Amino acid sequence: MAKYPVFTDNMKSTHTILVPDMLPIHFNLIISILRNCGYKMELLRTSTQTVIDEGLKNVHNDTCYPALLVIGQFMEALNSGKYDPDKTALMLTQTGGGCRASNYIHLLRKALKEKYPQVPVISLNFSGLEKEGGFKLTVPVIMKLLYAVLYGDILMLLYNQCRPYELVPGESEKVLNKWEKILEEKFSKNQFFGTAKNYKMILDDFAKIKRSKQKKIKVGIVGEIYVKYSPLANNHLEDFLLSEGCEPVVPSLVDFVLYCAINNVNDGKIYGFKNKTTFAFKIGYDVIYAKQKQMINIIKKHGVFEPPHDFEHLRSECDKYIHQGVKMGEGWLIPAEMAALASSGTENIICTQPFGCLPNHIVAKGMARVIKQGFPNANIVAIDYDPGATKVNQENRIKLMLANARR
Repeated sequence: MAKYPVFTDNMKSTHTILVPDMLPIHFNLIISILRNCGYKMELLRTSTQTVIDEGLKNVHNDTCYPALLVIGQFMEALNSGKYDPDKTALMLTQTGGGCRASNYIHLLRKALKEKYPQVPVISLNFSGLEKEGGFKLTVPVIMKLLYAVLYGDILMLLYNQCRPYELVPGESEKVLNKWEKILEEKFSKNQFFGTAKNYKMILDDFAKIKRSKQKKIKVGIVGEIYVKYSPLANNHLEDFLLSEGCEPVVPSLVDFVLYCAINNVNDGKIYGFKNKTTFAFKIGYDVIYAKQKQMINIIKKHGVFEPPHDFEHLRSECDKYIHQGVKMGEGWLIPAEMAALASSGTENIICTQPFGCLPNHIVAKGMARVIKQGFPNANIVAIDYDPGATKVNQENRIKLMLANARR
């Protein structure tokens, strides 16, 4: 018998499931898919000081900043009175690693125990961490979620390449919103498999946006996955870079999916074992990588936009600087992304570092000097994000980096 409330089959029709914000484009698609499965889903978009305050009240302040924010966002939502605690559930993703993605759920349940003991927490994971409960993903739904990541990646990529240069403000957002609605409908009607045709139409629509030919500084954003992608966590970093006349370059989410898959395969090679798990992850890796290659080739053939990095290229860049066995947190993926960005002309890089995330400090700050030796023009700055770090201080450090870039 579980010591905490479990999301049951009956709750599917009665409970609203709250999801913390991280990647707005991707999560909109993912939530629309789960809604079509009959779940009542809502993406939390709160981005206020109250979220941080609630996190500090409910989580030890030595806990990593992403955990503090996610739990604070949940507690702020429950305290707002907008949701009935008796008919609300919370959802967290878990990757199965030794870091935040595996431990948040226990911290969250501990925070709920005193005030909202009836609220169940759902684990969205593909590692078999928590199997009990009424939230179930079938193979067809998992396939849809994978395609949502791919479509989210191309939308994010093109949006970021158009928005800094658009001559008519808001035009890029209009095209983005249009395709979010189209894709939601395609997922509901199971018409999402025609990726080649859909990618081409998406590329054509973004290519129609009238853009300035003015050269702008490209700034890559790497780091811990939540702080890298979440506007709440990084104080709307992409918007700030736009306001400074820059083009933000954000790595694909599918890279992190491939990173998680290949790490399980690498474990077998490093420790000398083979089992069903390593075999399954190898097949999964090959399938997802083939999908990424298809997208890259279509973007290259289209000829208007810069494609995302090929994941095998990331791995080859990684091997020049760090072993692929270094996998705690975002591990070797961070220096690999920094090297790949620098090698492709995006020499200005912000590494987003959450407080309390020791692995990311080691593989990011610790590797920056080595990567700068390989790319002397690389302009890498690590920005710390935590409850005590002020937005002004963060932005001043970024402005200093940009001043160096302009020189």
